[in-house]
Amino acid sequence: MTGVLASQHIEAMIADGALSSDTPILQAQVQPASLDLRLGHVAYRVRASFLAGHGQSVADRIEEFVMHRVDLSAGAVLEKGCVYVVPLLETLNLPSDVQAIANAKSSTGRLDLLTRLITDGGTEFDRIPMGYQGPLYAEICPRSFSVLVRPGMRLNQIRFRKGRSVLSDPELSALHESDILVTGGPAVIGDGLGFSVDLKPASGTLVGYRAKPHTGVIDLDLIGAYDPFDFWEELHTNKGRIILDPDAFYILVSREAVHIPPSFAAEMAPYFAMVGEFRVHYAGFFDPGFGHAQAGGTGSRGVLEVRCHEAPFVLEHGQIVGRLVYERMAAVPEQLYGQGIASNYQGQGLKLSKHFRM
Repeated sequence: MTGVLASQHIEAMIADGALSSDTPILQAQVQPASLDLRLGHVAYRVRASFLAGHGQSVADRIEEFVMHRVDLSAGAVLEKGCVYVVPLLETLNLPSDVQAIANAKSSTGRLDLLTRLITDGGTEFDRIPMGYQGPLYAEICPRSFSVLVRPGMRLNQIRFRKGRSVLSDPELSALHESDILVTGGPAVIGDGLGFSVDLKPASGTLVGYRAKPHTGVIDLDLIGAYDPFDFWEELHTNKGRIILDPDAFYILVSREAVHIPPSFAAEMAPYFAMVGEFRVHYAGFFDPGFGHAQAGGTGSRGVLEVRCHEAPFVLEHGQIVGRLVYERMAAVPEQLYGQGIASNYQGQGLKLSKHFRM
């Protein structure tokens, strides 16, 4: 068996103890190709982001960099511009042939809430080697908005892989021929499937949102509770281009509608820096069935989380800004994205996180 492990394999890992927690893992945490991870009861405000490094534990590095300890039990605010490390409720005891990859959940990324997984001995964010045994930690840095968090909240997710699963460009081309992967634009294949930005909407002139610099706190438990105009500025254009301001955060949308067949998953990867000094995507994992007809979808466009660096940059309609890297599933998940589970973004277009009234 090779590929990304499906929900039924994740449930077997829980039963076998490869995934464990002193607080029982909930069925609602199991997604088609990933497991949602939960915050523990304490956050440590640290001086800087860090990786544990070979032979070192995260706990020891926390002691080295900690500024103060924040009790999350009754809810606590993580302040914009600060770095926190939160022990997670789940621990791993991976088999010797299984590696893991983590990423922020969609709603987390759309709030510009930088969330990355770190582990004992780790030398990379969000990457866990085969056979890892030990605790998990989330490094959290709110970039645009301060947020109120509580124990058990799920800001990032983890998926598991056996063997080689990433499709080569010829394999990706063949899959697009047999099962259309994108509509609304050409299939540009090169180190994955390219996608571009939509700055010429079918109706109106609204093309995106820019985060306001001074806002209130967002309680991550409140769904549809906030007026978007208290937190976001609308971006309008009838020229097919916008200018990105340095260090501003934007929500835009892809021109192409994405289709993820049930036997595959995909990850949104940033495009090459040579095309412009900006970063696209802070949370970009697409579950099997996302936008696919078999899961009740008719294509779902990719929401782009964009931060500009260094200098103002002109972004043009149809400019390629990222790519989708497709991976094989080890098996078709028993439940696909959009089929009877809480799938907030099936069939999406330009859309803010679920916390805002739209």
